[in-house]
Amino acid sequence: MRLAEGLAGFQPSGPLLVAYSGGLDSEVLLHGLMHLGRQADGLPVRAIHVHHGLLPEADAWVRHCRETCQALGVPLEVVAVDAAPAPGESPEDAARRARYGALEARVAEGELLLTAHHLDDQAETLLLQLLRGSGPHGLAAMPALRPFGRGRLGRPLLEFSRAELAGYAAREGLSWVEDPSNRYLNIQRNFLRHEVMPVLTRMWPGVARTLGRSAGLQAGAAHILDGVAAADREMARGPGDHRLVLAGIARLHPHRQRNLLRHTVRALGLPPPAATHLEAIRVMLAGAARDRNPLVTWPGAEARRYDGCVWFGAPLPPRDPRWSIPWNLEGRLELQHGYLESTRGRGAGIRAAAIPGRRVTVRWRRGGERCRPADRDHGQTLKRLFQERRVPPWLRDRLPLIYLDDQLAAVADLWVCAPFAAAPGEWGHRLRWTGTGLDHPSTTGGP
Repeated sequence: MRLAEGLAGFQPSGPLLVAYSGGLDSEVLLHGLMHLGRQADGLPVRAIHVHHGLLPEADAWVRHCRETCQALGVPLEVVAVDAAPAPGESPEDAARRARYGALEARVAEGELLLTAHHLDDQAETLLLQLLRGSGPHGLAAMPALRPFGRGRLGRPLLEFSRAELAGYAAREGLSWVEDPSNRYLNIQRNFLRHEVMPVLTRMWPGVARTLGRSAGLQAGAAHILDGVAAADREMARGPGDHRLVLAGIARLHPHRQRNLLRHTVRALGLPPPAATHLEAIRVMLAGAARDRNPLVTWPGAEARRYDGCVWFGAPLPPRDPRWSIPWNLEGRLELQHGYLESTRGRGAGIRAAAIPGRRVTVRWRRGGERCRPADRDHGQTLKRLFQERRVPPWLRDRLPLIYLDDQLAAVADLWVCAPFAAAPGEWGHRLRWTGTGLDHPSTTGGP
């Protein structure tokens, strides 16, 4: 049986987690795993059902999943999610985001999550990406195996058509649930499935398999492009992972520049930019005057130019300069876009002897603050210190300032201000600031 051979050829080496909706595809996957050898291999199998609660039938689907898993002897976890779309987000994208977020959070270390995507899903995905103007990475559609959270995500049914899965289900007498939203033609994938693919199949009966083969070829091309981009990134890499040196980018052909920019954004885990955003980064940032710090934004990400580099990161949260939070200079303090850590040691950090009787607070910059670093004879404004240290302008107001009463004692882990610096041999609180989003040139060991 081809299904048995396909599952046998998918060789996991650890625990298995099955994404189980109760629909035909996942029903076949779970049944096939339990009856075609996975259970005999001694690998633990468990299932997870994501409960969106978007349709009245959702509770009935949960009951079906519980009954089926109980009959198969498979532990089931039901996870309720909030699938409400964000402004400008489609309900389908919101549901997918919520579903994959729940799955990623529950994949254990080394565990393999299996989903029931099949050949027809692959063909539809390729067509969707083609209609969106995607390049090789988008046209590669869905990989059979990829990293996912703390484990991996596998799709062992990509070689099987929907008709083959339905035939297996009929022969085995399986029952499954039907999602009525799969018939809504206002959803792009459904329109392709019910209106476009049948027409294509009448002219080209093997169109789904042909498109699946094309996706595999595009995956090979994308792999080669990634290799080229990785080498270019090493050549153009800035002082931090989030930076590329403009001079390095400028040496590349425009096609390789675009490939490098896409690869860098993807490697940082940021949402992919549209072609217009890539051009804005490539042309506007690289061609901006030296005294300008231009910004290109797209949903969930941004790119900036500063100090001869292009910087990539997630958008920084809004900042309220009136904000102040008390801290005891112990352990870790979680902030909106990073965290401060304090460890005790001798000869570095904020003098421990200066703490008793004083109120310690963490604040944002308001403007006009001054600090005399412990290794200097005179104080300077933070603006001047930041300029000397080449701290990017957009990060200067988001570095935490540590106050003792109303006196500035330290600026993140960049400087301890006199008279609060621990002398040699004196106990002090050594600080480390880890900011999310874009890199910043803080010291690695603290002041």
